[in-house]
Amino acid sequence: MDEQQFRLRCDEAMGDLYKALVKAADKHELEVDENAGALTVEFEDPPAKFVVSPNAPVRQIWVSALTRSFKLDWNAERAAFVLPESGATLKEMMGTVIGTQLGETVQL
Repeated sequence: MDEQQFRLRCDEAMGDLYKALVKAADKHELEVDENAGALTVEFEDPPAKFVVSPNAPVRQIWVSALTRSFKLDWNAERAAFVLPESGATLKEMMGTVIGTQLGETVQL
């Protein structure tokens, strides 16, 4: 995948995730912000900040959440960025880590 393809796929994935997070913010205790291509999800209780950002040189989306870093690769078969260890898509993985942070089930 060249950089232009990565950017297009990444923009689409990040846009879809942003829309899902905004909907989730109506139901759950979190705030979502988009700035310079990165998304932040902030929590008040317990306090935390998750960051989702593209990493063009390695063609991945990186997520900093729950005191660790998750690196998602493009999966052509699923047409989605996927976490290799679990097979979860970006939205599925974010729902899981947000749910873990809040102590409740969150589906994006």
